[in-house]
Amino acid sequence: MDLEIEREALLRRLQSVMGVVERRQTLPILANVLLEVEGQTLWVTATDLEVEITTSVDATVTTEGQITLPARKLMDIVRNLPEGARAQLQREGEQVRVRSGRSRFQLGALAATDYPKVEGIGESQALRLPQESMRWLLEKTQFCMAVQDVRYFLNGLLLELEPERLRAVATDGHRLALADVAAPEGLRQGKQVIVPRKGVQELLRVLERSSEPVRVELGENHVRVELDGLRLTSKLIEGRFPDYTGVIPDGNGPCLGAEREALRQALVRVSILSNEKYRGVRWVLEPDSLRIHSNNPEQEEAEEWVGVSYDGGAMEVGFNASYLLDALGAVANDQVRIYLRDASSSALIMGDGEAESCRYVVMPMRL
Repeated sequence: MDLEIEREALLRRLQSVMGVVERRQTLPILANVLLEVEGQTLWVTATDLEVEITTSVDATVTTEGQITLPARKLMDIVRNLPEGARAQLQREGEQVRVRSGRSRFQLGALAATDYPKVEGIGESQALRLPQESMRWLLEKTQFCMAVQDVRYFLNGLLLELEPERLRAVATDGHRLALADVAAPEGLRQGKQVIVPRKGVQELLRVLERSSEPVRVELGENHVRVELDGLRLTSKLIEGRFPDYTGVIPDGNGPCLGAEREALRQALVRVSILSNEKYRGVRWVLEPDSLRIHSNNPEQEEAEEWVGVSYDGGAMEVGFNASYLLDALGAVANDQVRIYLRDASSSALIMGDGEAESCRYVVMPMRL
């Protein structure tokens, strides 16, 4: 293997894959990146056995070949080369020499044949949509994923493909987020997959807010996303996602309407003196009136009055302030609607005018 490449081009590709290179690895080779040279193209791959990212870049190739190199050392070398420099990578036995100007580096290598790589994902359903649509789905829902829950299927995000919709759903058992976008026509059948937290985080890192297309392929055990010059493959979480449709309120009960930012800021202030562990706040609702109250074991209290429109009867209900703030932060509209049937039922939060493209459910709590 012998090639020459621009420093900036190589650095961008290394940065694209570094998110899946863990500092502590069970297998030494997982601390390396796989470099494959074919034609006039360099392919760079990294994996942690759960998520794999492969990206390509043009290079001036003298000799084809493949090798693995220590990922962080290689990136530190390339990052610290002068801007505009060109780097030459040349294999010499079990090592690779990196040259640039007057700089010389000798890196230890491991055989490419030992590098774990996902080749195919089996029979799958595929669709194409704008990158911004896919990123929007993940941003609107990912914060509701569970963290290290024993119900392992909650530690990820459900992607549900229907003939006309692509939907994302996440829940930790106390709250739920749902968002959907229009899917391309011509899909054969519906499909559900659960993408793990790490896969979701890496997707958010590589997807851009652009109208450029992304190809999404849902397989039996993997999801694969392909965009210009980059391919991300993630294992799926086995198991059946809970039936979320039954926990979403129908939105026909009493409705509270409020200015989103005013309500959010009031919650931020009141939550300062809430219990640090449970983050509970009490809502006292009366016609066109909302009082938010909190206290803590140190006998400290906070209270806010917020001007709202409310068409229901008097009610007191407790919520986790952090859950409410997360939902309000995800709503894009200036006005928000919150449906509250009674003090023991979950609240349905929606942006005014968003129809049903984004819905957030927060369970009440006892205070």
